[in-house]
Amino acid sequence: MAHPDVRERVRATTVLAIRRDGKTAIAADGQVTLGDTVVKQGARKLRRLSDGKVVAGFAGSTADAQALFVRFEAKLQEFRGNLERAAVELAKDWRTDRALRRLDALLVVADKDHILLVSGNGDLIEPDDGLLAIGSGGPFALAAARALVQHTTLSASSIAEEAMRVAAGICVYTNDRILLEEL
Repeated sequence: MAHPDVRERVRATTVLAIRRDGKTAIAADGQVTLGDTVVKQGARKLRRLSDGKVVAGFAGSTADAQALFVRFEAKLQEFRGNLERAAVELAKDWRTDRALRRLDALLVVADKDHILLVSGNGDLIEPDDGLLAIGSGGPFALAAARALVQHTTLSASSIAEEAMRVAAGICVYTNDRILLEEL
C-alpha cells in the first residue's frame, strides 16, 4: 500500500487493525530493533488519542512517530474528533511541509467506524475489507487475519491476537509481546 521506498525503510515491526461486528481492534508487537539487534522487547507502538476514541499505531522511527502522534492529536482536536478530516489534513501537511516530509514512519489510525493508513507520501487509504497491516510482519499478519475472518467466528480482538502470533512466528522483526486495543 505504501510507496516502495517507505516499505523498505519501515520494516521492523507489525501493526494490524481489524473491523468486525461493530468492533475495531488494533494490535502491535513490542520489539524494537537497531539493525539486526533486538534492543527492546516491550515497546508501546499504539497510542489512544482523542479521549480514548481513536487509536493510532506506527511503524518506523519512534521519534518520528511520536512527532506525528502529537500533530495528529492536534488535528483531531481542531476537527472535533473527526478521524477522516484529521487524517486528510495530517497527510496533506506531512506531504507538503519540508520538515515533516523527512519523517520516516507510517501510521494506522482508527476509531469505531474507520481504519486508515496515513503516510508522508500523501497516502490516505481505508481498506475495503476492514483489515490493514503495516511493517515487516504486516503481510503475514494480514494473510492470517483474512483467513481467520473468512473461516471463523472469532472476534476482532481474537483475530488480531492470533494473526499477530502468526506474524511473530515468521517475521524476525516481530515478537509475541502483543499490545491490543479495542474500540
